[in-house]
Amino acid sequence: QRRSLAPSQLAKRKAGDEEEEDDRHPPTTHKRKKPVSETDSGECYRSPFRKPLAQLTNRPHCLDSSQHEAFIRSILSKPFKVPIPNYKGPLGLRALGIKRAGLRSPLHDPFEEGALILYEPPLLSAHDQLKIDKDKAPVHVVVDPVLSRVLRPHQREGVKFLWDCVTSRRIPGSHGCIMADEMGLGKTLQCITLMWTLLRQSPDCKPEIEKAMVVSPSSLVRNWYNEVEKWLGGRIQPLAIDGGSKEEIDRKLVGFMNQRGLRVPSPILIISYETFRLHAEALQKGSVGLVICDEGHRLKNSENQTYQALNSLNTPRRVLISGTPIQNDLLEYFSLVHFVNSGILGTAQEFKRHFEIPILKGRDAEASEAERHKGEERLKELISIVNRCLIRRTSDILSKYLPVKIEQVVCCRLTPLQAELYKNFLKQAKPAEELKEGKISVSSLSSITSLKKLCNHPALIHDKCVEEEEGFTGALDLFPAGYSTKSVEPQLSGKMLVLDYILAVTKSTSNDKVVLVSNYTQTLDLFEKLCRNRRYLYVRLDGTMSIKKRAKIVERFNSPSSPEFIFMLSSKAGGCGLNLIGANRLVMFDPDWNPANDEQAMARVWRDGQKKKCYIYRLLSTGTIEEKIFQRQTHKKALSSCVVDEEQDVERHFSLGELKELFTLNENTTSDTHDKIKCRRCVNGHQVRPPPEGSDCTSDLSQWNHCADKRGLQDSVLKAAWDAAVTFTFHHHSHEEQRGIP
Repeated sequence: QRRSLAPSQLAKRKAGDEEEEDDRHPPTTHKRKKPVSETDSGECYRSPFRKPLAQLTNRPHCLDSSQHEAFIRSILSKPFKVPIPNYKGPLGLRALGIKRAGLRSPLHDPFEEGALILYEPPLLSAHDQLKIDKDKAPVHVVVDPVLSRVLRPHQREGVKFLWDCVTSRRIPGSHGCIMADEMGLGKTLQCITLMWTLLRQSPDCKPEIEKAMVVSPSSLVRNWYNEVEKWLGGRIQPLAIDGGSKEEIDRKLVGFMNQRGLRVPSPILIISYETFRLHAEALQKGSVGLVICDEGHRLKNSENQTYQALNSLNTPRRVLISGTPIQNDLLEYFSLVHFVNSGILGTAQEFKRHFEIPILKGRDAEASEAERHKGEERLKELISIVNRCLIRRTSDILSKYLPVKIEQVVCCRLTPLQAELYKNFLKQAKPAEELKEGKISVSSLSSITSLKKLCNHPALIHDKCVEEEEGFTGALDLFPAGYSTKSVEPQLSGKMLVLDYILAVTKSTSNDKVVLVSNYTQTLDLFEKLCRNRRYLYVRLDGTMSIKKRAKIVERFNSPSSPEFIFMLSSKAGGCGLNLIGANRLVMFDPDWNPANDEQAMARVWRDGQKKKCYIYRLLSTGTIEEKIFQRQTHKKALSSCVVDEEQDVERHFSLGELKELFTLNENTTSDTHDKIKCRRCVNGHQVRPPPEGSDCTSDLSQWNHCADKRGLQDSVLKAAWDAAVTFTFHHHSHEEQRGIP
């Protein structure tokens, strides 16, 4: 039995032992003798752990009541301070030392300066506050200050819009939306903020969702992972799947779907569209709280497997991200809206009957006044419905945060070899004569491709000349004697000659880096040969590169210490979503039928984090099919006119006259585009006066606000290249651009 060693207890036991000593004999057992301490010999035991009491000597000596009152007042005049630096105390009035069990409070302080409040409980009267159940009272939903401090005003607005949509507060019964901000406005950060908020809080004082999924192009999987790590700083551990065996991927996906509870170890899955499609069965066995589809214009066709696999996911909350949403094809537009908010536009048949047919009839040139009026009404109705779940801001906002971006369309004359090959092809193949009633044959489509490659460099059609394919019979004799495709000869191509000058001047006069973009990998091969000849260090990204390697070379190129001067990019493989702020000059070597593809590729350098003035060079061959493609891109877009994409789109949206005009060559012009815009500021090809302040120099292409000859060029690089093959330039300051949203 344990006995107390307190002095009072020892004294009591000692007195009791003396009284019983005479009546009881202690047992005769041999015990080990304890050393006798000083305390054993004394009358009082004192623990070695206790300090002796000291007499208080500093108390005030109050001789009278006035001194005592003054002393008390001096004590009370000092307010109480909690001895913790920067401690502000909890919300509400709480007594020290008292815990209020079950009282709900928001995760973050809604009254903090700069707090981004997504939900605010309704104000209650004093009477209602007494009646409400404290355990069920809603609380504020406040964005984590770690994120709200870095969000720009337009991003704060975007996060609020996204949260209202996915929580069904914007459209009752619908939980989806389309984030259609232009490139560079921080769509990724806004979506990360949304995910983090939903995973941690809700008005019910618990997480809104358990898991979230991000589906993106394969080249952006690692970028999403890095962005989550960057903004959340290790607060969460995402699961990124960008490669591996089928068994390994299935095991990871099953493990992700089986996670349950308030604190899921890896609540965010980042996966590519291709991997998702192949392993959709494993992801359809459970539910996911939120799915985000990056570069969502991939889902414009509701018949493809990726769309159907994603649409079968058990998740009502869907966010579709696209910097270039399909605004101009009604069926594609319906597919995107139907994916995020099923039924908001009815079924496909109802949509076609109620919206598509009346709108298309109203836009027809031969439509009656009644049909036009009805079409306009249905178009307004469609826009009003869609705008409830779509948010769209233009890149004009970035002019406040980023350096100036100057976009220059550079028209380059064909070399004599290119011009002879071009005319020889049009004379032999006769693609314009094969057009019947506006229909494009297979041979006509092949002719378009051949002419586009010829504009890049004659080397790209050399094999066809060797085999004497249609249109290239006898063309081999036009090439210089002893010509070989093993070496690149820039002087044989007008655009390649200009590019060679641009790279040389940039390399010798600055430390700028350059991104080269083309639609053809054959053109990238020519770029490689040119770089090896000039001893430029470069990296290349195309469809043959693995996903993991893509992320590594992008990260290395963006490092200020990296020696690479040129980044070669295939617009088909890496034109979307990549962040190449390590460079501030971009050359768009050939145009694409779809203006969205060109816009995506050109937005790679003018993004958050860019510190230098940006230059975009769009090279076009003068008077050729490339200028016709560019002119088509510049036409104003509306919901009933299609974004030209793929061959069938070329057929669908060109009249017979326009199709025939593709197969012509205008050699007697400095720029076919400049002739058609009817510029009022140029005389005999020279700029003679500056534009009036606030006015445009063009009539048809109002976004082009400056055209110049050599004297008007602002860019020293182009000035140095002028004597090569440059004929004319259009300057376009993108941060001043005004783009209308239908």
